[in-house]
Amino acid sequence: MGMRRRTNEAPPAKLNREKLMEAAEVFRFIRPYRWPFVFGLILLFLSSLVFMLFPYLSGLMVDVAQGNAEMDITLGQIGWVLLAVLVAQGVVSYLRVLLFAIVSEKGIADVRKALYQKLVTLPIVFFEQSRVGELVSRLTADVEKLYSVFSITLAEFIRQVIILVAGIAFLAIRAPKLSLIMLGTFPVIVIGAMFFGRFIRRLSKSRQEELAHSNTALNETIQAIQAVKAFTNELFEALRYGRAIDKVVKVSLHYARWRALFSVFIITFLFGALFFIIWQGARMLESGAMTAGQLIEFVVYTGILGGAIAGLGNFYTEILGAVGATERIREILKEKGEVDVAPGHKVEKITLAGNIRYENVHFSYPTRKDVPVLKGLDLQVGAGQKVALVGASGAGKSTIVQLLLKFYEVDSGDIRVNGSSIYDIDTAAYRRNIAIVPQEVILFGGTIRENILYGKPEATEEEVIEAARKANAWDFIRSFPEGLETVVGERGVKLSGGQRQRIAIARAILKDPAILLLDEATSSLDAESEKAVQDALSKLMQSRTSIIIAHRLATIREVDRICVIDNGRIVEQGTHEELSTIENGIYNSLAKLQFELT
Repeated sequence: MGMRRRTNEAPPAKLNREKLMEAAEVFRFIRPYRWPFVFGLILLFLSSLVFMLFPYLSGLMVDVAQGNAEMDITLGQIGWVLLAVLVAQGVVSYLRVLLFAIVSEKGIADVRKALYQKLVTLPIVFFEQSRVGELVSRLTADVEKLYSVFSITLAEFIRQVIILVAGIAFLAIRAPKLSLIMLGTFPVIVIGAMFFGRFIRRLSKSRQEELAHSNTALNETIQAIQAVKAFTNELFEALRYGRAIDKVVKVSLHYARWRALFSVFIITFLFGALFFIIWQGARMLESGAMTAGQLIEFVVYTGILGGAIAGLGNFYTEILGAVGATERIREILKEKGEVDVAPGHKVEKITLAGNIRYENVHFSYPTRKDVPVLKGLDLQVGAGQKVALVGASGAGKSTIVQLLLKFYEVDSGDIRVNGSSIYDIDTAAYRRNIAIVPQEVILFGGTIRENILYGKPEATEEEVIEAARKANAWDFIRSFPEGLETVVGERGVKLSGGQRQRIAIARAILKDPAILLLDEATSSLDAESEKAVQDALSKLMQSRTSIIIAHRLATIREVDRICVIDNGRIVEQGTHEELSTIENGIYNSLAKLQFELT
């Protein structure tokens, strides 16, 4: 699973045969749309060749006007030819753009879907080893680079190659002497300008980075404005932001100096080379070696070729960026997912009684292998039993629950449910038998109905309402004007902690799990909310195998067994009454401390 951490802006890949072959794998996403792509390429070839007629017709018009034309044709006839060429070019260009749009939009939509489907099936470890911003970048910026290649860059790159080849051929036929002069000087200047331009872009990127740093300082200050004012650090923050802006100015002035030199280079060398070629052409015109129309034709072709060479440089850089983007995307697509979400895949339905057994489990988190968390843990929970886990923070309570959810694999030992290793059971089918009510409930930005239905998307209206009733949530839900259609989150009503917990409990009730996991489900609630939530939890736990993580011992007095976790092992277990009688016991000490405080 281990993926190297990357910054969002990865350095451009070096283009070689192997990289191109690997990057070409992404083209499988446009394979279903290969015919529009092929027809688009044919139209691209035709439109590029038609475009090359314009300089020729422009020069021909001048020669006809001066009476120096090589063929018997009038200006009116040339006008009709130009009109026909323009119409043909317009139709071909329209169809080409449309065909490439079909390929790029549908192909990139398939890439986004495949990438998202892969991401949601990847194990928790993957997300712990990758940054959220990086993953979002791959779904947005990297895919956008691919979109640009599919829709514009690839077509334009091919177009510029066709124009370059056709233009040189036209020039070699129409003005061979000037062509040799142009090919000897112009490409050198244009290639120099490309390298100069790349250096300028690097400076521009440095300026953007410094500007981003200053914006970071600004964002941090605004987000933490209460802390800034509480510590009277307004002056400190103003000076910090001022230093960041000073760096922006320094880099910007350096960038401006090189930009000014680039302008000098363009005016002096690029235009100098162009005017030198035109001067040579004018001398040939003066000596009668070529006509005025041929000179105009040559100048226009030269300008087009210069643009094609420069365009090839830009598009080459974009293709390099796209190759890097495909590499990052392919890394995710090659990861092994936990579950299969392919259309048409059906998850087998299994029913677990909920008999759970941890057998000599050793475990340390993949991101910190040097710190063992569980050290030979043995735990048995019978079907329908309620077992509570207590202990200090970091003892391993939440890890026990996460391992049962198959978020991680044990280093050694095994976890069995109904006598079978959980690693031999299909993950999706297995997890459908488990529900969790966490301490910090995450509700999605939709309606209350949608959040409850998350436990069982195909549930009926009656089932949703019944689950809300059992969770002691129906009274406050129907008090809202929109009832179940009330939108929660930023654009809707803000729910209290107790209300969120009861929505989560309703979600779990609707799922009707064999195994229930409660992770500090009432630890952050006030007394009134805790009573309502505790009552709902009691209904939820009836006839289910339940594992409860609790810091507040008052909430677990009625469970079948309490397990005290310390340093990755179970050191005490029994009922509340049994554990309270153990002198100097960990549970007894915790109970005395908590109940004395209350």
